[in-house]
Amino acid sequence: MAKPRGTDGSLLASLPWTLAALGVALAPHVPFLPLWITTAFLVCAAWRYAIEKYRRSLPSMWLRALLALTCFLGVFATYATISGVGPGSALLAIMASLKLLETRKRRDQFVLLFISIFLVMSALLREQYLWSLPYMVIAILLIMAAWLQTSVVTSTPVRRSFATGGRLMLYAAPLAVAMWVFFPRISNPFWAVPMDTGTATSGISDSMSPGDISSLSLSDAVAFRVRFEGAVPEPRDRYWRGLVLTIFNGRTWSMNDPFEGPRVHEQIAGNSEPVRYEITLEPTRQQWVFALDMPRSWTLSRTFMGPQQQLARSHPIDQRIKYEAESYLEYTTNVELPGYARDWYRRIPAASNTRTQALARNMRAAAGSDPAYIDAVLRKFHEEDYFYTLEPPPLGSNSVDRFLFDTQRGFCEHYASAFAVMMRAAGIPARVVLGYQGGEMNPIAGHMIVRQSDAHAWNEVWLDGRGWYRVDPTSAVAPERIDSGISGALLDGTAAAWGLSAPSALLHRLTLSLDALNAKWNEWVLGYGPETQDTVMRWLGMEDPNWQKMFLTLLASVIGITIAISFLLMLRYRPPNRDRAAILYERFVNKTGITPAIGETPAAFAARASTDSNLAAEDIETITSTYLDARYGAANPAALPALESAVTALSRRASRHSNHS
Repeated sequence: MAKPRGTDGSLLASLPWTLAALGVALAPHVPFLPLWITTAFLVCAAWRYAIEKYRRSLPSMWLRALLALTCFLGVFATYATISGVGPGSALLAIMASLKLLETRKRRDQFVLLFISIFLVMSALLREQYLWSLPYMVIAILLIMAAWLQTSVVTSTPVRRSFATGGRLMLYAAPLAVAMWVFFPRISNPFWAVPMDTGTATSGISDSMSPGDISSLSLSDAVAFRVRFEGAVPEPRDRYWRGLVLTIFNGRTWSMNDPFEGPRVHEQIAGNSEPVRYEITLEPTRQQWVFALDMPRSWTLSRTFMGPQQQLARSHPIDQRIKYEAESYLEYTTNVELPGYARDWYRRIPAASNTRTQALARNMRAAAGSDPAYIDAVLRKFHEEDYFYTLEPPPLGSNSVDRFLFDTQRGFCEHYASAFAVMMRAAGIPARVVLGYQGGEMNPIAGHMIVRQSDAHAWNEVWLDGRGWYRVDPTSAVAPERIDSGISGALLDGTAAAWGLSAPSALLHRLTLSLDALNAKWNEWVLGYGPETQDTVMRWLGMEDPNWQKMFLTLLASVIGITIAISFLLMLRYRPPNRDRAAILYERFVNKTGITPAIGETPAAFAARASTDSNLAAEDIETITSTYLDARYGAANPAALPALESAVTALSRRASRHSNHS
């Protein structure tokens, strides 16, 4: 027999709650989901509500099966897989949408509310921002209120549902805190498992074309945070080395092919005391590890220094990581550059940027030496009409020629690219370094913030007797960019000429306050790993903490909290104490030897007891009237003592009668 497909409107009151719970649960996934899945949810929600409101029929089983198969194939076609956080969330979202179209009874709504909870929790697998906790609390509270509204047959005040849901969450909070604190941590928590979310924050890639870095200057996303041990380096010394580009095709700079290029591991000699610091690096989905130029040592596992002193990890950085490092602010490279390496670092396409190459050869001949030529190029950038801007004009194929001779407007990558080409054209080995320059101290939290807007490109040239030497042509055009950084230039008004607008002082301070909260959230919540847990356990008095001790502590804490919560619930929901009048009346009923019928009133019972019991009708009438007066009558202080005297006298007479018998 086929199931009925029609609706009777019985879910019309509870359906909006289910839809609201699904919508809130789906909200954090929307930025990561294909547009068609979000659209499908909205269509299914409106369709299902219209069906219930106008008493229409639900879609047939065959249509629902076809839609489910189509959506499954759509998810597979979008992600090329159905495993992982992205595909799994998309599949869960679309199946919840389709589940709406077969919702006939309240139990079907409960299934959707279960799915809502899974959607809320799965959002934490992507990223746990500072707002994740309040979002999760609000979402779960709404889902519980929807659950309570769906469970009742008659209308229940919304405030009561939210109050009940909030009270249940408060009961559960101590258990959650205990399990969070005491559950033995693993080295990589589940939320730090690599995710295919595409939420990497770094925009620095392994190639550089005109305009690549200037586009990052508009982003205030945090690249990493730094906490120094001792004095903070001056802004002009804050060069955060990332990767080195050595290949130029006439427009774009890129890295060495793994099987080509110089394989010389240049040795570093420090000329000053090393600077010690700790970096918390945001996920980049790339291998580059950033450190103050020039890194000496680091604590990050599976990290090595490449031939051009760039730090890289053996696998992409797809989770937030923390590491310590030491760097020399003053250094030399003490290795001779072989002939084949010199040729590599002087290579440029012969047929590209010919005007620049001719200019470089003429300037080098006039300078007489490599250091003098470097100074001459920097002086050219400083004295001639070159401008630093975030909105440079397009350059075309021979980008350096057009930049130097025509537009004369560019960002750091334009100057770094032009400088490297001019060095190579003059026979001086040169390369481009990508990373960050500057950083802003957060006085509230005591750490430095390096943002995507601090992305920067500079150069290194090889000088005999000195090795690789850092040259930043941007400092010749916009020295305030190096001395103050992007943030400092914004606040003092300099960056307005570059195309940037500064935030207000109040907004800037609010931003720093939020960053301080984010840093603490990352440190104490997201970074609550084995080391932090050991520190907390020792602070709580546990000597030599291990997983056995913590597990037993967790078990004892859960049992203790459960008993305490159960006791509170017993106190809250215990039956009210019976009043004295009811107790006395029950003693009288027992003396009659008759069991009252369900729903029988005291007056009706008295009439029946007068004929069926051995008690005197006068006593029965007196006790009944006195009981009604004491229990339900107007306030009368003498009623209860009169009832107690009457029942006591009846008991005495009954006792004497039994003794005589």
